[in-house]
Amino acid sequence: MQLIDGKAIADQIKQEIAQEVAEIKARGEKTPHLAVIIVGHDGGSETYVAHKVKSCEQVGFKSTKICFEADITEEQLLAQIDILNKDEDVDGFIVQLPLPKHISEQKVIEAIDYRKDVDGFHPINVGRTSIGLPSFVSATPAGILELLKRYDIDTKGKHCVVIGRSNIVGKPVASLMMQKAYPGDATVTICHSRTANLKEITLQADILIAALGSPKFLKADMVKDGAVIIDVGTTRVPCETSKTGFKLTGDVDFENVAPKCSYITPVPGGVGPMTICSLLKNTLLAGKKAIYK
Repeated sequence: MQLIDGKAIADQIKQEIAQEVAEIKARGEKTPHLAVIIVGHDGGSETYVAHKVKSCEQVGFKSTKICFEADITEEQLLAQIDILNKDEDVDGFIVQLPLPKHISEQKVIEAIDYRKDVDGFHPINVGRTSIGLPSFVSATPAGILELLKRYDIDTKGKHCVVIGRSNIVGKPVASLMMQKAYPGDATVTICHSRTANLKEITLQADILIAALGSPKFLKADMVKDGAVIIDVGTTRVPCETSKTGFKLTGDVDFENVAPKCSYITPVPGGVGPMTICSLLKNTLLAGKKAIYK
């Protein structure tokens, strides 16, 4: 069993991005600029945004954090998005999800200029990704593919089973694994909460991507020997021995599943660090106008 070290790969990618940003600045060109909007005080979101801002500093990006209280109206938030859409200095921006219930997340996603949508959530980017056109690929799926690539894991003709059908991870990663590319060229099955005979299907998987948000859902008896396991789950579970009072737990029963695998991602330190790296890569592409002129 080999551990897929997302943190080590993320550090490597950050160094590569920092090198390119240094060259951009040396040529006297514009520094890539990422803006982040956060609404309310969700603990997970605040931590995540802090990581994003710190990562921008590490690679030499300019970053702007815009904070609103949870009682902001949908109209006010959409007005701020319009300002960022029109701001020529901002190359890309994201609105941190989840949002308060009185704000439509879909309306917010569609209000973002797709040319600045570095989260890759806008329907135009989702559609372009699904048919293999250049686009801003959703950050977590892009991070998963980068891990497979950097560990030289064979995907051609393999049976890839994705558990979860969210618009943010399940659907796009399934679409990417089907593409005529590497990583890709896999035979893909998507499973979800309504899937019958789930265990029968997961036991056939050469590559298993668990993205359903249910701690320790994937048990050892659901995995065949030698499978590659990518755990996307990050659920906060109470933990008395932790300073914070909780620990991040994945969708995979790691302790019992790991001995059966050829490769497996840990939680934390697997897919999570790669998500932020993918966001940085998209921002660099946006700054260079590499996807959309």
